[in-house]
Amino acid sequence: MASTITEKILANASHQKEVSPGDYVVADVSYAMAHDSTGPLAIESFYKITDKVFDKDRVIIVFDHFFPAPTVAGATMHQKSRKFVMDQKLSGFYTNGVCHQLLVEKYISPGDVLVGADSHTCTEGALGAFTTGLGSTDIGGAMATGKCWFKVPESLKFILTGETRKGVYAKDVILSIVGDVGAAGALYKACEFTGDYVKNASVASRLTLCNMAIEMGGKNGIVEADQKTLNFLSGRTGKIFKSDPDAEYEDEIEVEVKDVEPQVALPPVVDNVETVSAVAGKQIDQAFLGTCTNGRLEDIAVAAKMLKGKKIARNVRFIVSPASEDIYFAAFNNGYLQDLVNAGATICNPSCGACVGRHEGVLCEGEVCVSSQNRNFTGRMGSPEAEIILASPATVAASALAGKIVDPRDYL
Repeated sequence: MASTITEKILANASHQKEVSPGDYVVADVSYAMAHDSTGPLAIESFYKITDKVFDKDRVIIVFDHFFPAPTVAGATMHQKSRKFVMDQKLSGFYTNGVCHQLLVEKYISPGDVLVGADSHTCTEGALGAFTTGLGSTDIGGAMATGKCWFKVPESLKFILTGETRKGVYAKDVILSIVGDVGAAGALYKACEFTGDYVKNASVASRLTLCNMAIEMGGKNGIVEADQKTLNFLSGRTGKIFKSDPDAEYEDEIEVEVKDVEPQVALPPVVDNVETVSAVAGKQIDQAFLGTCTNGRLEDIAVAAKMLKGKKIARNVRFIVSPASEDIYFAAFNNGYLQDLVNAGATICNPSCGACVGRHEGVLCEGEVCVSSQNRNFTGRMGSPEAEIILASPATVAASALAGKIVDPRDYL
């Protein structure tokens, strides 16, 4: 039977010859991850099952959503997770970046099955793995047993062809797709990204595409691993699976990326997508560059090159959070951080930063933020009376420079 890449990975992990959409399987988990926000509840669930993790090298805890701790309550949550790390002698404990970026830098290989107590765990599927977010209680079970049950999802095939025009990036492409498909248009589907655009895209851009699969309801996002993937992995090989040419998909969506213009998603939902030109001129108070969606080196480079030798608008604060320590160092060594600071930006530690509204950029009533993150829900970054507008790193940087939403193509 012809199968998709997602079906093949789940069959392999559940020790079956083949599986079909709708089947229920119990799969071996390559890694189970939780972060500082979701870890404590996962730990509670874990201790109701056992007192020893299935593998101390395959259970990973990351402090990224509110690190360093901004409140006593946050510090207390950190204390609980730190004790778990020490008691279980976990080798994978990090405080120097966003969990999803650290996982692709240090762990995930093609063919892996990763479960994470964070909905954007779909990001890591860009390396040819099955990666998905679960609730904290389910992650507690995975930490204990090294296994997890799944209903094999139907697959959607997104065929992206052509080349983007100047000033259009992977974030614009995926925002356009989310806007067309809708917030529930891919509910519990495997979102497979393919086509010559994806083949030619950087690994960082593929990560951006897969990251937002969840914003249209997807169970996972995935890209077939290729030589570009292996070059990124620097020695990790894994097991590469590819979809059969005659594999069945619930639907195939074709996108000619040359037709995509710079996009924004307007509050309060991610699928409320418009072209930048439709909202150009809207005043902003804050610009934010970072997160598991767009905190990578190529994103920071776009902003730095745009702002070098210039100053951001006086009415705007521009916050930048590199997605990992490695990215932070690379951006520093290339002079990007220096250029951004000289332009008036504030550089935060590698973390989720302002994205989750815990610290480092909380919005007050009436403020507007243009952000490279993946969600613009009411109250996500602070006040429920604030507005979050999602955009590409280029649009974020150009808007910081202008003090209002602008088309980045005029500033490149």
